[in-house]
Amino acid sequence: MRPALKYSSQCHSGKSDRVRSSHQAAGIRTLIVDDEPLARRNLELLLRRDAEIEIIGECGSGMEAVTEIRSRKPDLVFLDVQMPECDGFDVLELLGADTPPVIVFVTAYDEYALRAFDAGALDYLLKPFDNGRFERALERAKQRIVQGKSRPRTIERFAIKSTGQISFVKISEIDWIEAANYYACLHVSGKTHLLRRSIADLEQELDNKAFCRIHRSTIVNLDRIQGLKLNREGEYDVVLRDGTRLRLSRGYRKALQTRLEL
Repeated sequence: MRPALKYSSQCHSGKSDRVRSSHQAAGIRTLIVDDEPLARRNLELLLRRDAEIEIIGECGSGMEAVTEIRSRKPDLVFLDVQMPECDGFDVLELLGADTPPVIVFVTAYDEYALRAFDAGALDYLLKPFDNGRFERALERAKQRIVQGKSRPRTIERFAIKSTGQISFVKISEIDWIEAANYYACLHVSGKTHLLRRSIADLEQELDNKAFCRIHRSTIVNLDRIQGLKLNREGEYDVVLRDGTRLRLSRGYRKALQTRLEL
């Protein structure tokens, strides 16, 4: 009998007969996070229909999810939005640079949709959803993970489409990027350009030696950084050479300081 993996009371793996043996090919490591046991069970049943998915655990609270994600490093997380004490957005804020490659939000409240995409979520499942909607979300997640593992060389420019024309923006000319609902707003020498891409997509494609995520909604060109300054709340802002001040999230501070050799 294969041994069962052990977790805390609300963050646990499946039964022992469902754990993959060591000689089997590794699947897409997936974590389920929801404070409702029935919701977790529903997601589990749907996920187990896909042979490529390896469920590594379930968490019943946001804080347990933060600990488990940092420890287990899943490829994919199905994350509930509304949870007591620490909601889905708080989880991503606390994780910072440790945020998994793909996040799919699952919630009964449609008012969080735009904020979810701002936070870098790949998809947003609104309860109750049918099997077809779930399968589409899962297929998108699988494609994103495969692309991330076998992505081509770093791109050199973005094509910006607007009414009647297409213009190009060199990656090296971008000062910083912010999430803007379903778009990303590229800030270039005082001008802005809207790109129909999520900030999570861009983070995957941009050269991590040149760009760094400093907030769930912000990516900055490291070469544009002049320094870090404390704000009124006692937190650090990233100050660019042109005087722009950008909020530095605690979850991303360590990664940025490492990149800046501070």
